[in-house]
Amino acid sequence: MRAWRRLVDTAVLLDGFHALKHAVRFGADVPVAVTVDRAAALALADDLAPDVRDRLAGLLQEVPEETYRTLVARPHPTAVAALAVRPAREDHLAALAHMPRTAPVVVLDNPRNLGNAGAVIRLAAGFGATGVVTTGTMDPWHPTVVRGGAGLHFATAVERLSVAELPPGPLFALDPEGDDIRGLKLPDDAVLAFGSERSGLSTELRSRADHLLSLPMRPQVSSYNLATSVAMTLYHWSAGSGAP
Repeated sequence: MRAWRRLVDTAVLLDGFHALKHAVRFGADVPVAVTVDRAAALALADDLAPDVRDRLAGLLQEVPEETYRTLVARPHPTAVAALAVRPAREDHLAALAHMPRTAPVVVLDNPRNLGNAGAVIRLAAGFGATGVVTTGTMDPWHPTVVRGGAGLHFATAVERLSVAELPPGPLFALDPEGDDIRGLKLPDDAVLAFGSERSGLSTELRSRADHLLSLPMRPQVSSYNLATSVAMTLYHWSAGSGAP
């Protein structure tokens, strides 16, 4: 608990077994991890993550339930929590800027919903995207975003930038007035931008876009969920590229 209190203000909270599993799997530095039931957590590892079971066994320390509940805002059903060192910003910026790129960067323009942002990061990690960039005031490393991303922030580059600082590459912005995405092949070095859930693309980002794209949608259906839109776009990219 002394280690937890020393690190909590600067570390990334990994809330739940799956967040810890993914963080460890993708190389996170995890100095402290606790659980209410160590045997149950390691049984989960045996079933769901045998590749990191031994590392989890070396990390997890059992604590009383009342102690665990003081460490997290919303206790997770798996009763596991950990703290991880946030990856260096300069390393992420270098990964985002590196060219040629073999997978797109996803940009969330001024997102509002923390859970949606986490779901997008989880999608981006699953598709092997180079990274996820947010603009605006949301912290993409907020604990609720990390919880929604199931710890997969450590599997891709996640940073907050201004529109002027976006990574290089052709900028494709999703907009209802854009061309049907099905008529275009997305390049591997694409920067794929999605507007906020409520107000869409900002004027600044829209004016910088090289291409405006739209997703197929039945008339009178007003919109898709943000994560759904990102999933459809990344799938379209992966189906037309050499991505695994």
